[in-house]
Amino acid sequence: MWQSSPPGSIYDYIRVASFSIGPDGLVDQWSLRAAELFGVSAEEVRGRDPVEAFLPPELRTRGRGRVAEILDGKEWTGLVPFRVPGESHGRGLAEVYVMPSETEHGERGALCIVVDVRALRRIETDLAASEAIFGQSPFGFLLFGVDLTVKRVNQRFATVFGGYADEHRGRTVHDYLARPEAERLDAALRRVLETGESVTELQLSGAVPGATTASATTASAAGGGERRHWSINLYRVHSGSGRPVGVAGLGIDVTRRQMAAREAASARRNLALLNEASARIGNSLDLETTARELLDVAVPGFCDTASVDLYQALLTGDEAPPGRADGHSAELRRVAAASAVSDAPLLNPAGAQGCCAAAPIDVGAVHSYPFHSPCATALRTGRPETVPGADGDLVHSTLVVPMTAHDTVVGLVQFSRAKGSEPFGERDRALAVELAARAAVCIDNARLYRREHERALILQRSLLPPGDPEAAGLDIACRYLPGNTATEVGGDWFDVIQLPGHRTALVVGDVMGRGLRAAVAMGELRTAVRTLAQLDLEPAEVLSHLDEIARGLGSPAAGRGAAARAAGGRGPELAEVYLATCVYAVYDSVTRRITFANAGHLPPVLVEPGEKALMLDVPPGMPLGVGGEPFEEVEVDLPEGALLALYTDGLVESRDHPLDEGMQAFRSALTDPAQPLEDVCDHVLGTLDTRHGEDDIALLLARVQGLPAEAVGDWRLPREPRSVGRARDLARAQLTAWDLEPLVDTVELLVSELVTNALRYGEGEIRLRLLRDRTLVCEVWDAGLVQPRRRRARDTDEGGRGLQLVGLLSAGWGSRRTPRGKTVWFELPLPDGEGLAEPTVDQLLSMF
Repeated sequence: MWQSSPPGSIYDYIRVASFSIGPDGLVDQWSLRAAELFGVSAEEVRGRDPVEAFLPPELRTRGRGRVAEILDGKEWTGLVPFRVPGESHGRGLAEVYVMPSETEHGERGALCIVVDVRALRRIETDLAASEAIFGQSPFGFLLFGVDLTVKRVNQRFATVFGGYADEHRGRTVHDYLARPEAERLDAALRRVLETGESVTELQLSGAVPGATTASATTASAAGGGERRHWSINLYRVHSGSGRPVGVAGLGIDVTRRQMAAREAASARRNLALLNEASARIGNSLDLETTARELLDVAVPGFCDTASVDLYQALLTGDEAPPGRADGHSAELRRVAAASAVSDAPLLNPAGAQGCCAAAPIDVGAVHSYPFHSPCATALRTGRPETVPGADGDLVHSTLVVPMTAHDTVVGLVQFSRAKGSEPFGERDRALAVELAARAAVCIDNARLYRREHERALILQRSLLPPGDPEAAGLDIACRYLPGNTATEVGGDWFDVIQLPGHRTALVVGDVMGRGLRAAVAMGELRTAVRTLAQLDLEPAEVLSHLDEIARGLGSPAAGRGAAARAAGGRGPELAEVYLATCVYAVYDSVTRRITFANAGHLPPVLVEPGEKALMLDVPPGMPLGVGGEPFEEVEVDLPEGALLALYTDGLVESRDHPLDEGMQAFRSALTDPAQPLEDVCDHVLGTLDTRHGEDDIALLLARVQGLPAEAVGDWRLPREPRSVGRARDLARAQLTAWDLEPLVDTVELLVSELVTNALRYGEGEIRLRLLRDRTLVCEVWDAGLVQPRRRRARDTDEGGRGLQLVGLLSAGWGSRRTPRGKTVWFELPLPDGEGLAEPTVDQLLSMF
């Protein structure tokens, strides 16, 4: 059967030429391939002597002899040089096989078969190179035929997949790979065979069947796993004539590369998580919020479920959380939990190991862990624990990581991965510890902030008047807004101090500076103001003493000067210098007169009924702590219903507008002083820009409500003995008119004592005054400067017990200087109040 040469025939590579020589020794037939080989057409060579046509001159004699022998019927095979067409000096070498032949008339001729020796040697070289590359390559080579069966593999491929190279012939891709991967490779092979387009970096994976010892060693070096990864390059192979004869494949084991890529991806993911943790964890100083921020970072980027437990003692504000020693017994509260798996219950993932009960631990629940549980062990030791999941559990791996800050365990975080996720590795363990440590530091900072914040609040509250201040003849409302919202403490303060005689001291001050230091200095000055106020000094005297105290706060730090000198310093180290402004005012509810003294503070604002607000002309003076300048006093009569406003500069000063604009806005906000004072305060703070946070704000409003004339009894008595009886009669009559008969006996006794002392030790005219407001106050004035002093009388003394009796029977008593003498006073609660307890026998006997 006649057919064309099959694909891959040797004749596609070796082009055999032929020609024939007639009986006359001349060429009579010339093939097309002979024309290609010698570069001469049949028309040019037919009828010519081949020796003359192709052999060089020096070989022609031998050539004619060989032709004669051939024509005599002798076969011959040999190498014959010939001139290469188109090359003047080029010579070729042909292998010629000459077979004698006969014509139809019985004449002798010859048929010559010619092969170019250069083509044979080139094929030999190509085959050697192909064998070297195919056989000695460290990569797996294989050749598929057009039917996609294996035609040939190299030894490297056979080493990996077992057996000898010849044993793989006839196999298909399904003999090496699982069905999904085999179908992918089969589709790629068909596409390459049909289109001729190469496929590069086709990623396949599978188990190595029948691995030899060498391959097992290689697998162990690559990670010891059975599953391997390959990168396959495919290209179509053609014959010399250009016909497709199959598909060649080059396979490279990239298992190590895949593992390195996964490691690199894991490292990049971990770095990204740490970067995200740095940006998101710790933005709040709230413990629970910080715990939730940790879980927002970890789920689902790092794990599938997670929870955070903090020590209950830490959350309740104890000085420090429990240490590692009692981690098994301390109570914890679950403050946060998160899950990326919709059907995953928020159980403690380590429950299979006895870490907790099977019931879920809800957020907010208080619980503890058994002593031998992994969670308790992690809390005690401060080291993370890895807990595998039980069979059938959704969670297959859990990391129990203690949250440690400054060598103190503050809680516990649990990271869990569900089935289908990779188990935790050492890199994951290190990342979990780092995430927990970062969150722990933020939580510890939040704990410290909460503690300091509570202390600051306690300090601030202790430095401000408790509740709603009360004053005789005044309706009071006040506000305090710290400029430092982090600590809620500052240097501004106000105070309302009740003085004898139903008088009231109103104080507003501002220590320059902010924060806790300013608050401490403010506390010292406020305490000093209260102490000086109880001495009933004039406002200017009070500020003078405060100025001395403020300068004392800025004196060289105690104990530091000697230390500095011992260390070779140049002198004592100065403490911070405290400067403060202050307005001190004393209001008399009987006369409705107020006396101001100002130390560098903004002037008070007064709003009289039906009038616009105006600033009182009070000389500002120098701030406290400067020293060297006296303070002036200003007296102002206040009409009934007038509104007085004392404030600090934080209310009217701002970087956004000048001080004059702030003052004008403040006066405009006081246009309706008839409203309840609390509403006026809210209106002022709501109208002005008080949320700039640049300074503290203190606002004190007082509406004048003087004592009515019928609530005051005022008499002058001559310096004579009968004035004692006269004083008793006046007091009795006044108390009767006020319906205070239960106090008559006590008041008569105490008035007699004070008037008698004024006659005996005082000077000039005597003045008796009774004041009724929330309490009853009795005052006895004289022109003497000697202050009464309470002392214990001896058993033999006939007198000296009057002031002891006054102190025993009254709610309070004292004396104060006046511009023209002194005043001795006592105070009694009204009968409808709680009353004053009767003195006991022991108290009465203590006077003797």
